[in-house]
Amino acid sequence: MSAAGPNSKPLKSAFANKRKQGSSGDNGGGNNGAGGGGGGGWAQKRVKIRQDREIAAQSSDAALRDGELDLQSFLNAREFEIRALEESMRHTKAEATSRAFQQVPRGLRRRTASHNAKRVPKRLRRRALKEMAEDNTPVVLSKRRKPKTTRARIRAETAKRLGMLAEKKRRRAMKAEKAKAKDKDGEGDTDKTGDDGPGKGAVTVTTRPPRPKIRRNQLNDPPQRKSKFRKRQINKTWLPTHLWHAKRARMTEPAKPLWRFAIPLTPNEKTYRATHRSHGDKGAVVWDTSYVSTIGLYGSAKGVEQVLRRLGVAQESCWNERGRKWREGTRHWSGFLSREVKGGSSGGRREVCPATILWNPLEPVAEDGNEAQTAKVQRQVFVRVHPSAFLEVFNELLRLVKMQNPRMYIEDLRFEIGSIELTGPASTEALLGILHPYHTQERSREQHADIFKGLNSLVSPASLPLNATLGFSIMDPRLRYPPRKVPQPDPDDEEEQNKSLDLLANWPADTNLKPHGLFHRDARASATRLPSQKSIDRRKGARRPGTDLSASDADPPIPVILVASRAAGNNINGKSSSQGNWTVLALWRCIQPLWHSLVHFPLSSGGNPRFSGLDQIRQVAFERATPCFPFDFLGTDAGAAWEVEQRRLRKASWERRPKSKRVAWASLDLGAGRKGEVGCGWACDVEFLFREETTTTTTDKGREGEVKRRATASVDGDEMDVDEPSPSKKEEEGAAAAGDAA
Repeated sequence: MSAAGPNSKPLKSAFANKRKQGSSGDNGGGNNGAGGGGGGGWAQKRVKIRQDREIAAQSSDAALRDGELDLQSFLNAREFEIRALEESMRHTKAEATSRAFQQVPRGLRRRTASHNAKRVPKRLRRRALKEMAEDNTPVVLSKRRKPKTTRARIRAETAKRLGMLAEKKRRRAMKAEKAKAKDKDGEGDTDKTGDDGPGKGAVTVTTRPPRPKIRRNQLNDPPQRKSKFRKRQINKTWLPTHLWHAKRARMTEPAKPLWRFAIPLTPNEKTYRATHRSHGDKGAVVWDTSYVSTIGLYGSAKGVEQVLRRLGVAQESCWNERGRKWREGTRHWSGFLSREVKGGSSGGRREVCPATILWNPLEPVAEDGNEAQTAKVQRQVFVRVHPSAFLEVFNELLRLVKMQNPRMYIEDLRFEIGSIELTGPASTEALLGILHPYHTQERSREQHADIFKGLNSLVSPASLPLNATLGFSIMDPRLRYPPRKVPQPDPDDEEEQNKSLDLLANWPADTNLKPHGLFHRDARASATRLPSQKSIDRRKGARRPGTDLSASDADPPIPVILVASRAAGNNINGKSSSQGNWTVLALWRCIQPLWHSLVHFPLSSGGNPRFSGLDQIRQVAFERATPCFPFDFLGTDAGAAWEVEQRRLRKASWERRPKSKRVAWASLDLGAGRKGEVGCGWACDVEFLFREETTTTTTDKGREGEVKRRATASVDGDEMDVDEPSPSKKEEEGAAAAGDAA
C-alpha cells in the first residue's frame, strides 16, 4: 500500500488519453505498443496495472494527539482506506482480467470471437455479450447482416426457404406422432374388448437393413451426402472428420481439391516445433488418412500370387517360407508397385507408387484340409495406395484380373474403409485408451485383443515384430467418452517388464488365426448401424455414477485392423529413427467417433495428441530423412504430375511480380565466372539434370557446348564445370509479356 491523504489526487494513468495522444510518446521511440524487443508498449501497460493494484492508505499518526485517540480522525482514515480498497478492486477487475474470448484455449479460439458471441462456447456467451455492451463493440448478428453480393443474397434467401421447409416438416412429423399415439391407444382398447379391431391380425414384416452397394470391377460412388452439404461436394469428397478439421486447420481450396478430396493442410496454430517434439520426444501426432485408397482383391491363392507378382511384388522372399507369415495374414508388406510398359529404358517396368498389402487369415477348417481344398479357398487381399496413383493401380489390377482363369475380381473400397495414422512415444498409450475390445456375456474377447491390451508398457510400435498386424473388434468409442488416462506400469516392476518382453519374444498372434472382420461385407454393414448419440446419452444418464457403460446387444462390434510399421531411413544425426507408426484401419463411418476420442485423450505426459495435416507429413518424413510420396518421387506419373502443377504455380507467381521485385534468373551470378541459373529457375529441373529432350531444357546447341566444356575440363578438378544458363533475359521478358497479354 502507498501512503496518501484523503484529499490526495490519484496519479494520472499513462493510458488515460492514449487515443488522443497516439501510440508514440516522448521516451517510447517508435516501438511503443508493439510489444517487440524494446517492450515499450508492455512496459507502459505494466506501469498502469501496477498503479491500479496499488491501494492508497493513510497513516494513523494524525489521530494520536498527546497520547489520546482522535476518534473522528481515525474513522476518516479508515473510511478513506475502505474506499481506496473498493476503487482498487474495481480498477483491477477491469484491467487484470481477460475477455471472454481470451479464456478459451488457443486450439478453440476463432478469428471473429471478439465481436461475434457465437464464436465462443455457450458457457461464455452471456459474459461475452455483456463485455461487448460495456465496450460498445459492434455486435455481429445474422439477422442484421445484409448480403453484399448477388450470390450471398441468393444463398440467404435459399437458407430462409430451407428453414421454413424444415419447420413445416417438423410440425408434420409432430402431428403424425400424435396421430400414431392416438391410434395405438385405440388399438389397445379394442384388443381388450375382444372385438375385431384394427390391430387384430396385423402382420409386421421385418426386412434386412440395406447394405452399401459395392460393384465389382468398377469404381464406386462416394457415400451419400447430407442435403445440407451436397452442393459443396460436387467435385470432391469430404473426409469423415471434415467438419472438425475445417474449424481448426487450413484446408485445400474449395475449387482446387487434392486428389478429389478436401484434405487438411496444416493446423491454424504454429505447429512446426510442437510437431517435432511430439513425434520424437513426448506426446503423439495423429492424422486422418482416410483419403488413402483401399482396393480389395479376391480370388484363389494362385491367382492372387500371379497378379501381385505382375504388380511388382516379385521378391522370392514373399512367396517362399520367409513370406509365410505375410500370406497367413499376421504381417503386412510395404514396398513399391510397378507396372509393365512397352519399350523404355527401365527394363520394361515403370514404378507406380508405394503400397501396403494385407492378407485375410484363413479359416481354421481350411488350414486342416488337403492341398486341393486349400487351393480352392478364396483369398482376400487389401491393397492400400496413395490417392494420386489410385486410378493407375486400379486400371492395372483390372487388366491383370481379367487375364486370370478362374475369374477373379476387385472392389473399390475407397469410401468403405478409412484410416488414422499415429506416431510418437505416446501413440500406443493413446490407442490403448480409446480402443476397448468388444465383449459381452455371450461373446468373449478375441485373442488379438488380449495381445493388444498387453502392450501397456510399449513405448514405440517399432519394438513389435517387423510389419506386425492385429485384427479384432472394438466397442463404440462413444460408450467410454470422455476417455480416461491409462494406468502406466511401474518401471521398477521386473515381473511386469519380463511379461512384456515374453509377449514380444513369443508373439502369440501368429497362432490360432481367425479371419478379420474388416474383410467381410456383412460385418462391415452391421458395424455401420450404430446407435444414435441421443440413445447413448440416455443410457449414460440412467447408469450409476462412476461406472462404465458396457456394450449391449444393440451395440454392434466394430472391426479394426492395427498395422505397426517401423520408420525407414535415418534422422539428421545419422542415427536410426526409433519411433514407428500405428495405422488404424476402420470403417469410413466409424472414423469420426474414433477421432473425437483420440484427440481428447489425456496423455500421461500431459496434453492431448496433436492433430496435423499434409504439411506435417512432409515435415516428419524430412526429419526422418525419408522421401514422401508423391512429392519426392518425380520418376512416377503421380510425382511428375505434382511437379508440373507446382511449376505452373511458381511460374505464375514469378510472372505476377513486377520486374524490379522478381529474380532475374538469366543474370543471376553463380560465382566462378558463371552467370545465369542452371536449368529452369522455378522448377525442380530433373529434365535438365538427366538431359531429357523437353521444352524446359536448354537447346541442343547449348548442350553440345556444355559437353565440349566438360571434355576440356582439367582432370585434377581445380576448374569448375560450367553449366548452360537458363533461358536468356529476352526470353524471360517475352514470357512475362505473353503472360501479361493473357
